[in-house]
Amino acid sequence: MRYVFPPAAQVSVPVAGSDALFPVRRVYCVGQNYADHAAEMGADGRQPPFFFSKPADALVPGGDDVRDVRFPPATSNLQHEVELVVALAGGGADASPAQALEWVYGYAVGLDLTRRDLQRAAKDKGHPWDMAKGFDQSAPIAALQPLASVGHPSRGAIWLKVNGQLQQSGDLEQMSWKVGEVIANLSSYVTLAPGDLIFTGTPAGVSKVQRGDLLEAGIAGVGELSVRLV
Repeated sequence: MRYVFPPAAQVSVPVAGSDALFPVRRVYCVGQNYADHAAEMGADGRQPPFFFSKPADALVPGGDDVRDVRFPPATSNLQHEVELVVALAGGGADASPAQALEWVYGYAVGLDLTRRDLQRAAKDKGHPWDMAKGFDQSAPIAALQPLASVGHPSRGAIWLKVNGQLQQSGDLEQMSWKVGEVIANLSSYVTLAPGDLIFTGTPAGVSKVQRGDLLEAGIAGVGELSVRLV
């Protein structure tokens, strides 16, 4: 058996303090998982978690240096969302929150870049969000911190600066649905597996960014990530 053309390389994320790479299978994202961000998006109260996906090759794995990220076409309102990302080394279906936490390999800082104008237009028409969320290089991510290094972060500052100005500032304890609950709920819809990543939502303060902007993001005890839009 032979392929018609060579298959794409395996998407992977570096592991901090190691030469190991984490092979990525799927990328899931949780919508409006902080009450203040849900409010700025027009939602009211604690809502059941909902999910969308990004293609694995939308990831832009980062290191200690600033990474260039291409500004996407077809938008006049690109916005940033800093998020805690969960990496799974186990999986299954219909897990309890306690069981779900046993699947976690580690955590990272990630950015969910969003073409907000396309998202709003899709919402108005009842259309899918794919082109608003799943475009090329829409998911920068820092090196993964293994569980043995950081434990399960349940509180701590999560923040993002644009050109040195603080835009997003929150705390992980403000998550409406905690990590174990998020994984468990997602596992009721799909069978999760090693290599899956889950972006767990963003605090309030999302804002429009432009070409040339420097985005610096961090989560206490997890790490930092810097990208420049080019």
